[in-house]
Amino acid sequence: MIIFLLSWEAVAVALLTFAIVTTGQTMLVDWARFGILAACATVHIQLTRRQEERRRNRVTAVHIDLSGIWVFPGALLLPIHLTLLLIVIVRTQRWFNSRRPPHKFVFTSLTHAVSAWVAHELYQTFASAEVARLSPANSLQVFGILMLVGFCYAALQAIVIGSLLALGGTSAPTLSNVLGTKDDNLLELSTIGLGTIATILLVEIPPAIVILVLITVLGNRLAEINQLQSEARTDPKTGIFNVRGWSESAERALARSVRGGEMLALLMIDLDHFKWINDTYGHPAGDDVLRTVAQTLDEITRPKDIIGRFGGEEFLILLPDVDETAAKVTAERIRVALAEQQIVSTDKRGGRARISDRTASIGVALLGPNGTTVEQLLHAADAAVYAAKEGGRNQVRFADADQSFTEGQPFTDS
Repeated sequence: MIIFLLSWEAVAVALLTFAIVTTGQTMLVDWARFGILAACATVHIQLTRRQEERRRNRVTAVHIDLSGIWVFPGALLLPIHLTLLLIVIVRTQRWFNSRRPPHKFVFTSLTHAVSAWVAHELYQTFASAEVARLSPANSLQVFGILMLVGFCYAALQAIVIGSLLALGGTSAPTLSNVLGTKDDNLLELSTIGLGTIATILLVEIPPAIVILVLITVLGNRLAEINQLQSEARTDPKTGIFNVRGWSESAERALARSVRGGEMLALLMIDLDHFKWINDTYGHPAGDDVLRTVAQTLDEITRPKDIIGRFGGEEFLILLPDVDETAAKVTAERIRVALAEQQIVSTDKRGGRARISDRTASIGVALLGPNGTTVEQLLHAADAAVYAAKEGGRNQVRFADADQSFTEGQPFTDS
């Protein structure tokens, strides 16, 4: 991670030095646009200081900064040295608000700067002439080109910063922690969209850009509200749904299945002898196991399957549109995957530890035979888990129609 960070910073300094040396003459209009963007960015940052600080403190990995709304038009329209000065003004104010470590500040600032230079070159090559003769006839083309340039601007940042996170910048390098969640990427897309509008306003009607200051202040508050709503439905240790979030999504999925006459299954997964992990390796190791299990479940299930943590060492998965056979195959695949996990963690003394051969007991309930509501299916699956543990653990059990259970050998994929 350190090698990557230092190497990228060296490349970034070289590229930016080349860009500054080869930049053209600065015009009066460039300074006017710089002043407008710097003033709007400063007002935005200061009015949203408290909201931004709270948002940052809640985020463990990717953070989408809405001040990019001002940097992006600067990247397109300003010479590189003025763009760099704008980035310094924006980032310095953010740093005083968030107090992040200096090495992170330098790394992300250089990444933003290189992304801005790349966006500027793309704009000059493909869009500047079209923007200069903007009219209703070419407006759609101009907007499309600007959005593509914005995508490249955001993608470069995502790749570079995501690579650093994947190499050790986050304790749980999942896809969402490295590249951001769906909500993160939608917020980034909105930022680029508003930055595109700011670019057009700055060229055509500069005073109207003040309206965007109000929009960005509101956007910061909406982003914080959305984050709070997400946190209320998310388990902080694993990043998947908590009971509340899972129940809400499961209720909606079950209603759709009932309306469409589709099959549905509920899996309850209980990790065997989980207390032994906490007693042997310590609670941080237990948390690592929970996070790894959640990540494994997310990787081997379908996007439409609903995964949640029920509490303690229990997980829930709702499988829409599956029959009994498909539910058996899925449950067994999960059982095998969890048994094959090799989890790298720490022991009680902080030394390196590898946790393996940990198993799970899985109970399965089917919509119809075992109930018609989420609560009924939960009761049936919970009783099935109990039967699996009584039967020797590390196995899958299904509930009978009367919520008793089939006697005999546990299901295996044979």
